[in-house]
Amino acid sequence: MSIAASNTSMRVPAGFRNLLEGLTREVLREQPTDVVAFAAQYFQKLLESREASDIDPVAWGAMLEDDRLTWPPPEDLKEAKDTEG
Repeated sequence: MSIAASNTSMRVPAGFRNLLEGLTREVLREQPTDVVAFAAQYFQKLLESREASDIDPVAWGAMLEDDRLTWPPPEDLKEAKDTEG
């Protein structure tokens, strides 16, 4: 199967790289025999964690990928972390 070349430039969504790096790290650590099922479980746990904590790991990852990352983090992330504990 061939794919025609295109002049369209596509951008990877913010946080996507960090999200896949997390999955990759866990796959390498666990060495699952069924990677697709493992990935489905990984993302399900990530969704449950996000819903329980109101902190979006993809948004956090996007901040880590941002070359303009500054410290301290924005107020909304600090507030979310403060209400968590």
